[in-house]
Amino acid sequence: MKRRLQRKRKPGTAGSRRVTALDVANALGLSTMTVSRALNRRPNVDDETRALVFKAAKHLGYSPNDIAKSLALNKTEIIGVVVPEISHSFFPEAIRGIEEVTYEAGYQLILTQSAEIALRERNAIQTLESKRVDGILISTAQDITDSQLYEKIIRVGVPVVFFDRCIRGIGATCVSIDDEESSHTITGHLLDHGYRSIGHLAGPQKISVGKERLIGFRRAMADRGVPVDETLIVECGFQESGGYAAMNLILDRPTEERPQAIVAVNDPTAFGAMKAIHDRGLTIPDDIAVVGFSDDIRASLMPVPLTTIRQPAYTLGKLAAEKLLAFIDGKSSGPEELVVKTELVIRSSCGCGNGRRLPLSGTAV
Repeated sequence: MKRRLQRKRKPGTAGSRRVTALDVANALGLSTMTVSRALNRRPNVDDETRALVFKAAKHLGYSPNDIAKSLALNKTEIIGVVVPEISHSFFPEAIRGIEEVTYEAGYQLILTQSAEIALRERNAIQTLESKRVDGILISTAQDITDSQLYEKIIRVGVPVVFFDRCIRGIGATCVSIDDEESSHTITGHLLDHGYRSIGHLAGPQKISVGKERLIGFRRAMADRGVPVDETLIVECGFQESGGYAAMNLILDRPTEERPQAIVAVNDPTAFGAMKAIHDRGLTIPDDIAVVGFSDDIRASLMPVPLTTIRQPAYTLGKLAAEKLLAFIDGKSSGPEELVVKTELVIRSSCGCGNGRRLPLSGTAV
């Protein structure tokens, strides 16, 4: 079957418009239904006709109408991702894991950043819902106060998976590490090496990771019979500026009341604390030891390399994406709580020896 095809107009010329499946059908003398089946690789179209349709579509400049396709299939093949920030290495690495899984499955990502602001997160989620994304991956902002919006989008049928920072108990899968146990381990590491006066730069207590890491810190101290000095626990957020300010508050105390060591809620706050210590003319770990959490890409490159907990961000993002796609495809048995294994990475900032990695609790994935 041979047809003479009209050449497509150049974009921007008078009368130019988007080429449709109807145009392809008219050029070939076929029904629109046949062309649509061929373009969407549906059955009941022979190989010769299918090849002819694709050749004509390319010649005429046809591109698929994703809006019409999404209405027909009730799928957009788009995944929304909401993260609190992308300035530090954890979330970009998690996004890399997410993108690998979704790309292989034929999905595209819409990436949004809340900048740790609840209102921006709310706006992002509402925008993603209005775009009819097939599902949303969320790591919550630090100033979230309630779960109503998450509950609403789950109630209307939007698949949601939380990763790293989770809202539990609302019917959504959570992929995270064991924050409490990992914090317990790194605090215990300091205690087991003779430190007794230990401060904690805490994360926001409304957020799962901030709350659970403080619980782990307290439990390690209690397990070894070491009293907690409540004045050495300072809530500082998750950024370097917060760590710097909180550490300066502690360093303003008389020398004899300063802690021997600091457990920071994450590496960025640890970096801020280290700068504050350096600015006061003190040394790490001789004057004050510092440990972090997450193993930021800069942790090993600091003037005093940072002892920390290694979070496998790539693996965590990849697993979260796999669970979301399983939910979208109807292959999920329901909400799950998935825990990814971490490692204790010992460097010189704690004064406890260098270069060792100790596996911690969690499910190896």
